[in-house]
Amino acid sequence: MNIINKLKKMNLFQVKQFCRKIRKEIIAACKKNGGHLAPNLGTVELTAALYRVFDFPHDKLVWDVGHQSYAAKIITGEDLQSLRVEDGVSGFCRPDESEFTPVVTGHSSNSVSAALGLAEAMAIKGDNHAAVAVLGDGAFTGGLCFEGLNNAGKSGMNMIVILNQNDMSIGKNVGAVAKYLSTIRISDNYLRLKQRVKQKLATLPVIGEPIAAAMLKTKDVLKNALYYSSTMFEQLGFAYVGPIDGHNIRALEEALTAAKSIAGGKVLDPRRPVLVHINTIKGKGYKPAEKNPGAYHSIPVSYNENSPPTVSADSFSSVIGSELLKLAKRNKKIVAITAAMKYAVGLAEFSNKFPKRFFDVGIAEAHAVTFSGGLAAGGLTPVFCVYSSFLQRAYDQIIHDLAIANLHAVICVDRAGFVGEDGETHQGLFDIPFLTTIPGVKVLAPSSFAEARAMLNEAVKADGIVALRYPKGNSNSDCDYSGEPYKLISNKNKFLAIGYGRQFCEMVNAEAFDLLKLNQIFPIVLPDDITDYEGIEVFEESMESGGIGEHIAAKLLSKGFSGKFGITAVTGFVPQASVQSQLSRYNLDSDGVNRVMEKYYKKPTRVVEVSLTAVHANKPKHKKKK
Repeated sequence: MNIINKLKKMNLFQVKQFCRKIRKEIIAACKKNGGHLAPNLGTVELTAALYRVFDFPHDKLVWDVGHQSYAAKIITGEDLQSLRVEDGVSGFCRPDESEFTPVVTGHSSNSVSAALGLAEAMAIKGDNHAAVAVLGDGAFTGGLCFEGLNNAGKSGMNMIVILNQNDMSIGKNVGAVAKYLSTIRISDNYLRLKQRVKQKLATLPVIGEPIAAAMLKTKDVLKNALYYSSTMFEQLGFAYVGPIDGHNIRALEEALTAAKSIAGGKVLDPRRPVLVHINTIKGKGYKPAEKNPGAYHSIPVSYNENSPPTVSADSFSSVIGSELLKLAKRNKKIVAITAAMKYAVGLAEFSNKFPKRFFDVGIAEAHAVTFSGGLAAGGLTPVFCVYSSFLQRAYDQIIHDLAIANLHAVICVDRAGFVGEDGETHQGLFDIPFLTTIPGVKVLAPSSFAEARAMLNEAVKADGIVALRYPKGNSNSDCDYSGEPYKLISNKNKFLAIGYGRQFCEMVNAEAFDLLKLNQIFPIVLPDDITDYEGIEVFEESMESGGIGEHIAAKLLSKGFSGKFGITAVTGFVPQASVQSQLSRYNLDSDGVNRVMEKYYKKPTRVVEVSLTAVHANKPKHKKKK
């Protein structure tokens, strides 16, 4: 709070110095712990201006996604040096960390809807503070953003939407909306022309000032004369301010102050929500990030400062991308789809080799799935590569636009399981529970790169929906895929541990119990003699509720299994920590697997109870002192 008070009292020169200091802290924190570097560097001046103009936390500030909020974390007193580490500060926005954070944000395009809800809630309680949503132009490729704008434009709420245009989401923005926003950027010619006309008219004797004042009142007429029509935001019901230089503190504060007055009902009657359009440079103040903002969107804990971060060649993402490219060379029906993530999911080379067969649809996972359905209906083989946590946004489309029509599509579910430092909003733990509720879906889970290649080949040739589920990072397994739904590793033990994917790599050194490795994790196929075991435990990097373990339990029950049965999986939301720490916390690492299995095969230690009655009886009695 002390930082905010000091910030409000600074002159513009001091604010600029403050912003330079904030940038250094962000760069140092990201170099130390990894994090979203480029987007946060682009919003430092905006953040300073916001906290100087508004009265947070009484006014409410919602950062879309949250990867532009690091400066705000510093200003509100959060320790950025503990960024993304276990028990430290989240890389996204969590209300339990700060009173300045009203809602959770970690996925794109939700800020307008959330801010509108906050504004309505304050209005009902008689509170006239403002709700402010800050989102990048990348979020405008997501449909939820437009649902929020459509509803907010007619609301008359004390609400301000700040559109930060840097022409980037994670990669370069695509589509008609990005093209439209770039044309609005030209309208700063209009702003300069209006100022020149105003100054010229004001110099004329007697009539100059009245004409200048009248011109300002009819600015929409002038704008329409220059650009033929108002912006889409004005047509939706917003007052539009901009575009503004997002690194010019004075211009930002003037624009935000005007927006605050308009949205607060001090200028227009009836009042209208306001959209403030600013232009920023992603990666501002750090030359490598300015030159290559896509590569520096998010950086790992350690990277070579002289070369931009890239997707490791030793990762499931890159292996899937390179294998898909090989398949596409032989099969002209294969097309690849991504939702603004071509570098992260390993499709950059595919996009270069086959630009007409590659589709980046923007941050629009639901559209990506329905679009894949259209491609499949047209006789092509769509392969949609997407993070597990982002696929959650397309559940209805998988059912409605693929499964019901039994269309063939491959969904490469990247970052399945624990993802580490990105925390709750990005853990890939829900894909199995929702995919296995959909009729006709097949789910495969490779444990090695060789299996990932073989399974992708199988998935492309199959029918219906095939989901290929693999974790973030690399593999220490050399498993080869035989095409069978499972592999049983038996030493004639009485107890069995079942696992799949990366989880199996934590189980392979077992000796005291047999192992069942699931390759096809759904629909589940089990050995005929599985009911002969005295005890079975399922280990999985997924939510326990709705997971493979529960499906196996139902199958065993139907087969008359009467032995001991257990599931070791995930319950609750998983905060940021290293992947290894997360595996250990849920007994899903090798040590945990052995500890859990000991309850089956280790005989309990015999406890000998010794009566102390005789001892007490023979104790000499102490005489009471006189």
